[in-house]
Amino acid sequence: MSPDDQCRQLLDTLSGLGTAAVAFSGGADSTLILRAARDAIGSSRVIALTVVTPYMVRQEIGDAIAMCEQLGVRQVLVEMPMPAGVEGNPPDRCYRCKRAMFERLLDAAAEHGHQVVLDGSNLDDTDDYRPGLRALRELGVRSPLIECGIGKEAVRTIARSLGLPTWQKPSNACLLTRLPYNRQVTMDRLQQIEEAERFLNGRGYQWVRVRLHEDALARVEVAPEQRRRLLDEADEVVDALRGLGLRHVTLDLIGYRLGSMNEGLE
Repeated sequence: MSPDDQCRQLLDTLSGLGTAAVAFSGGADSTLILRAARDAIGSSRVIALTVVTPYMVRQEIGDAIAMCEQLGVRQVLVEMPMPAGVEGNPPDRCYRCKRAMFERLLDAAAEHGHQVVLDGSNLDDTDDYRPGLRALRELGVRSPLIECGIGKEAVRTIARSLGLPTWQKPSNACLLTRLPYNRQVTMDRLQQIEEAERFLNGRGYQWVRVRLHEDALARVEVAPEQRRRLLDEADEVVDALRGLGLRHVTLDLIGYRLGSMNEGLE
């Protein structure tokens, strides 16, 4: 099926909804869902719900607010503390977080008169270790991209054809994904990671992760084509990250990839 056909299928799927609340992060996937829902049923029948937690990248919240303004869709920010049990970063962290998050979003949606909550999980997410998807299914949250068989490449193609600026936005995830499983989460560690990635983003490294390991070791992942550049700039990068309290700074030779902390899971 071509991306154009997939886009039409997505709009048809959403057109049957009376109203909808979109779990909106401001990334490529949820932006496509929000735009499609707006086009399918009208902006007055759609609301964007953006969760704000201590372990989210603050810039992402700002991006989400700006995108809702651009699309002309009402947005509600939903504050949520760290759910119980997540502070130890267990392997089922994503399940616990998503369960607590979407219970909160379902309540918020109902308060605003919306019975259906949509999220932006795409077909490629079903190929990775994503325990959070189980929480969505248990709660009856719908993932239209999965329902329509739309993966990340098609998301970007469709978003580009619609003129959405997020079509080439790097995938993002909460800051907990930068920590090894079963390592205690602290606000100091989350702040170190966020500031380190902001520094690298500011130097033009768009696809980047800073994974924080024991003994304040930072494992930096950048796009493969930028590895040599990072080595050339190593002195400046090391000085900046050490200034944040990261004792050791290393370059991951494999490069940027999603879910690298999942690679040791059985």
